[in-house]
Amino acid sequence: MTDDDLVFRALADPTRRLLLDRLFERDGRTLTELGAGLDMTRFGTMKHLRVLEGASLVLTQRSGREKLHFLNPVPIRLIYDRWTSRYTETRRVTPAGPKADLEKPVIPQLINLRLGHEDSTYTMDTVASLRQ
Repeated sequence: MTDDDLVFRALADPTRRLLLDRLFERDGRTLTELGAGLDMTRFGTMKHLRVLEGASLVLTQRSGREKLHFLNPVPIRLIYDRWTSRYTETRRVTPAGPKADLEKPVIPQLINLRLGHEDSTYTMDTVASLRQ
């Protein structure tokens, strides 16, 4: 299983997302603090945290007898960079915009090919004659 698969699998469960939200609010929580208010046993909470640790979304540090849990946002950022940011564009276009953008450079090239010259000025008569 790849790192991305582990992260997606970990984020798929609402309880694990809740645990991540709690760590986002305040890092360095114990198992008891994270499990407070959840409708599950301590062992159920530990199992969810183990999945989050396996995906590197949660890092742990021992402090005496306590085990503190910390949010690691790096895997989520890597997912964002790979799957989201490359599909966003800075410019906004209308629904017809992409089609019009694709057709604009092609029409003058087709006219030039049919007429056999490099003239880039076209009259309505020229375009009408090509349609026939």
